[in-house]
Amino acid sequence: MSARLPSRRRRFKPVQNYTATAMTFEEERLLKQAIENSKKMTKLSHADKDLNIPLGPTFFPTVEEFEGNPLHYINKIRPIAEQYGICKIVPPAGWNPPFSVDMESEQKFQTKEQLLHRIQEGISFGDGEEYTSSTYLKMATEKTREWIAANVKDGKGDPSESATLEFLEKSYWSLVEISHEKYFVEYGNDVDSHEFGSGFPRSERGRGIEDENAEVPRKIDPETKKLPEPKFGTEEFYKESYWNLNNIPNCPDSILGYIKVGINGINVPWMYYGNLFSTFCWHNEDNYLYSINYHHWGAPKIWYGVPGTETDAAGLEQVFKSYLSMKMRDVPDLLHHITTMFSPRLLETAQVPVYKLVQHPGEFVVTFPMAFHGGFSTGPNCGEAVNFATHDWISHGAGASERYRSFARPAVFSQDRLTFTMANHLEEQKSFHTCKLLMEELKRVIDEEMRLRNKLKEEGVRDVTEHVKLPQNKVDQLDEESADYDDKRLCHSCKHICFFSCVACQCSKSKVSCLRHSHYMCRCPVENRYMMVWSTEKEMKAVYERVKKYAGELESKLKEEGGETNKSEMKKQDGKDSETQAPGVSEDAKRHRNYKVDLSESSPLCKLPRNGQKFLMDLMNFAKRKLSEVTEVKCDVMAKKQVEKKVEKSTEGIEGDVKGIQTCLGASLVSVESHGEDAQTKVLRVVSGEHI
Repeated sequence: MSARLPSRRRRFKPVQNYTATAMTFEEERLLKQAIENSKKMTKLSHADKDLNIPLGPTFFPTVEEFEGNPLHYINKIRPIAEQYGICKIVPPAGWNPPFSVDMESEQKFQTKEQLLHRIQEGISFGDGEEYTSSTYLKMATEKTREWIAANVKDGKGDPSESATLEFLEKSYWSLVEISHEKYFVEYGNDVDSHEFGSGFPRSERGRGIEDENAEVPRKIDPETKKLPEPKFGTEEFYKESYWNLNNIPNCPDSILGYIKVGINGINVPWMYYGNLFSTFCWHNEDNYLYSINYHHWGAPKIWYGVPGTETDAAGLEQVFKSYLSMKMRDVPDLLHHITTMFSPRLLETAQVPVYKLVQHPGEFVVTFPMAFHGGFSTGPNCGEAVNFATHDWISHGAGASERYRSFARPAVFSQDRLTFTMANHLEEQKSFHTCKLLMEELKRVIDEEMRLRNKLKEEGVRDVTEHVKLPQNKVDQLDEESADYDDKRLCHSCKHICFFSCVACQCSKSKVSCLRHSHYMCRCPVENRYMMVWSTEKEMKAVYERVKKYAGELESKLKEEGGETNKSEMKKQDGKDSETQAPGVSEDAKRHRNYKVDLSESSPLCKLPRNGQKFLMDLMNFAKRKLSEVTEVKCDVMAKKQVEKKVEKSTEGIEGDVKGIQTCLGASLVSVESHGEDAQTKVLRVVSGEHI
C-alpha cells in the first residue's frame, strides 16, 4: 500500500462567507435604491465624460539588468514605482518564452460568474461552468466577438470586428456604473498552476516549489544548481530565470524562499483565464506582499492602482465603507473577499490618487505592499500571478498581521515565525536599513510578549512552563510540519498564530488563545487558565541581541563606505509631481499606438495558443501590420496629392520637378519609415519618377 502524499496547503479563505441574504429585506431594498440613485447621479455627472486616469510608470530593463536578480531590479526602481502602487516592466527585445500550458488537456477548472451590473454591491460570485483551458478561451473569443459586433460599427455602418481600448473601457464602466442591462461574464480565476499547468516551463534546477501531489515526483540533480546562469533568450533562460513566475518566490534575497511548503497563489502561481470585462476586483495582497503578474497571451488587461501608503489605503477603504456601509456592518472584512468593483472616479472625487496601466502580452505588472489594485480584461486572455517579498517588506507584514487580527482573519503564514526565521539567517541581511527594520520588529513583538506574560501571571494565570515541555519552535524554515503545527494553535478569538506562547483552560482540550484575548475564551475562573510557552524570554532576547549586534556591524561598515542614501531622501529626490508624467509613459504609448482588440479571421486572438509555442512575435507583428495598413492608405492619399500638385509645374523641367517632389515628400518618408516596407516602397517609386 502506497503512502498518502501530503496535501499541499492552500491559501486561507475569509472566515465568514458572505451571501446576499445576510441582510434583512428592508436593508436589501434600501441598498438597491441607493445603488440605483448612485447610477442615476453617475449618469448625470459622467455621461459625456471619458475616464481620464493618469498612467502609472513603465520600466524597460536592459538585457544585462534582465539577466540579473529581478528583486534587485525591482528594488532599484522601487523609490519611484511604489509611489504609484503599481508599475509595468517590459522585457528587452528578444523576450519570447514558450507557452507551457497543455491546451490539449481535458482537465476542467471551475469558473466564477460575475454579474457586472451588480459588481458594485459586494455580493459573492456564483459558480460558472467548468471549462478546459482551450474550451474557455474559445468561449471567451466568441463572446467577445459577438459583443463587439453588436456594439461597434465600422466606417460603413456594418458590425465591426475590432474595438479600441478607450471604447471598451468606457463601455465597461457604463455597464458597471449606470447600465440597467443584466450582463454576466465567467472568469477563470485562481486556477492552480500545479494542477492545470503554468504558462512558464518548469525549472530543471529545483528553483520552483515542486508539486507534492504529482503522481511521479520530479528528481532534481543537485549538480545542476552549480551551473552558471543561462543567457537571455536561450531555452534554459526561460526555464531557470527568476522572471519565470514559478521561480521568483525562491529568488535569492526573497523572504518567501524560507517557506518550503507550497501555498497556492503565494509561492505557487495561479493562472487567470480572462474574458471580455472579466474583473479582478479591488484588493491588496495577502499579508501585504508584493505581487507580480505576467500576461501570457490575448487581449490586454486594464489595471488601476492606489499607492500603498497608510493614508491612500485608508482613503480607498473609506470610499468603500461609505458606498457599502450597511454590508460592512455585518461583514467588516468584505473588502478582503475581492468581490467588489467601483469606479476610479469615486477615488478621484475623494482625492485618493489612482493610476492606470494597460498590460499587453509579454509584459509584467508589479504591485507594491499594501497597494490596492483592480481591473478588467478587454477580451480573451491568459495570465499568471504570484507573490514575493524583499527584506524591506517586514514592516508591511507586521501591519497586515495587526489588521487581520482586528477582523479575526487568519494569515496565510505566521508573521512571527517568518520574522524569527529571518533573524536565524542573518548572513542574508545585506543592508543596514533592512536589518534595522528586522531589529525593530523583533523588539516590538518581544516587548509585547513579555509585558502580557507578566500581566497575565499577576492576574492569576498559571505558568506551566516548568511542568509541560513543548516542542521548540523551528526557525530554520517553514515546512509542511511547521505549517500543520501552526494551524493547531490559532487564537480562538483573533485567529492569530500563537507562535511564542498561548493561554488554555481546563474546560477545553483544543481551544487556545493569544495573550491579548484570553479573557474572551471562556467564563471559567482565571485560576483554571494556564500559559504554555514555546519560546522563553531568554531565548527571545538572545535572538534580539544577536540581530542588534549584526545591525551595528552593518552600520559601521556603512559609515566606512561613506553612507547610504536613505529611503526618504530617494523619495524626495525622485518623487513624482502631480503634473509630471510617470516614467516610461511616452515610450510605452509609442509601442502600442492605435492598438485595437481585433477578432478578424487573420487575428492571432482567433488562434488558440499551443503548448511550446512562441507567439509574442506573432502578436507584435500583427499589430504592426494593422498599423502599416492604416499608414499606407494615408501615405498613398498624401503622395497622390503632392504629385498632382508638382506635375502642374512640369514646364520648369523634369529635373527640377523630381527634385521638388523629393523635397515635398521628405516628411512622408519620415512618417512611414517604421510602419511597413510596402508603404515606404510606394513613396520611393513616386520620388524616383516611376509614377510620373
